[in-house]
Amino acid sequence: MSCDLFSLATLGVAGLQPYQPGKSIEELQRELGLEEIIKLASNENPLGPSQMVLDAIASTKDLSRYPDGNGFNLKKALADKHNINMDRITLGNGSNDILEMVARSFVNTEHQVIYSEHSFAVYPIVTQAVGAEHVVVPANEWGHDLSAMLEAVTDKTRLMFIANPNNPTGTWIKSERLRHLLENVPEHVIVLVDEAYFEYASAEEHYPDSSLWLDDFSNLIVTRTFSKAYGLAGLRVGYGLSHPDIANLLNRVRQPFNNNSLALVAAETALQDEQYIERSVSVNQNGMQELIKAFDELGLEFIPSKGNFICVDFKQPTDSVFQALLKAGVIVRPVANYGMPNHLRISIGLESENIRFIAELTKIMTK
Repeated sequence: MSCDLFSLATLGVAGLQPYQPGKSIEELQRELGLEEIIKLASNENPLGPSQMVLDAIASTKDLSRYPDGNGFNLKKALADKHNINMDRITLGNGSNDILEMVARSFVNTEHQVIYSEHSFAVYPIVTQAVGAEHVVVPANEWGHDLSAMLEAVTDKTRLMFIANPNNPTGTWIKSERLRHLLENVPEHVIVLVDEAYFEYASAEEHYPDSSLWLDDFSNLIVTRTFSKAYGLAGLRVGYGLSHPDIANLLNRVRQPFNNNSLALVAAETALQDEQYIERSVSVNQNGMQELIKAFDELGLEFIPSKGNFICVDFKQPTDSVFQALLKAGVIVRPVANYGMPNHLRISIGLESENIRFIAELTKIMTK
């Protein structure tokens, strides 16, 4: 006996395509038998975790006990960092965990979700999963067109995703423009500002810290992550900042113990290591300039980025370049699934990794 199991699934889930992560080092080793591989595909911090974090993890012994389900110590540290009450904080297994909680808490099949063309792949995934209507607003110079997003709002709109800076394009929104949208969006629309790359962009003069606006807009949610500048992608810790009532609702759908003990200790410790963040940002800025110089010399156009990555335009489908780089042991990220078939996204690596990537790309482009 057999049945069509897909017919038993909810409509939103049955129509989903799974998220496709960047190719791993181990996967490429299995496929090509290469030993020296560098990965510049997933916007990870090339420095690895700080020594303070590694020491804190090593000192965490009692792993037979469940973690603190409320994450009190990490919430307290985050509350002190942002100068807010702990009841405004929701902890996630990565910040994309918060995105899913928000969709599950506020959106159903009768609602619309607005997000920009070329924005983070998880936005359409969580929208589809809850069966809501996608409203994809065309990008303006690869970035968010906030005026068009505001015009797209209807009585059915319940959620708007805004990535600042945006992944994969690296584009960013100035403070006055984002503030204008928040001041004009109807109160029935939850606006989630995804600031996963905040630490890399915060030095920009007109880049907003949206967490400072929480008292002004009760429908605002700000998400951050420890996966990027803090170097903890493998431990999966993110958080949301919001009105206490929103946090209360999100915690009703948050899975029990969604942050493990090692992750909680690592994130709390990482917040204390300011020198590590400064070094991470410096390595990123220097690496970004190295890649920009190389792209200029090769005559390649790119999208100016405020993240820890940069998108390069090859003016034609990129599969041949991507495959050639793989064979040379360099993993980058195709972004055709973001509607950008002619671009590759390159994460900023260590100086030695950037040099090797540039050398291999130069060989490919000058053949």
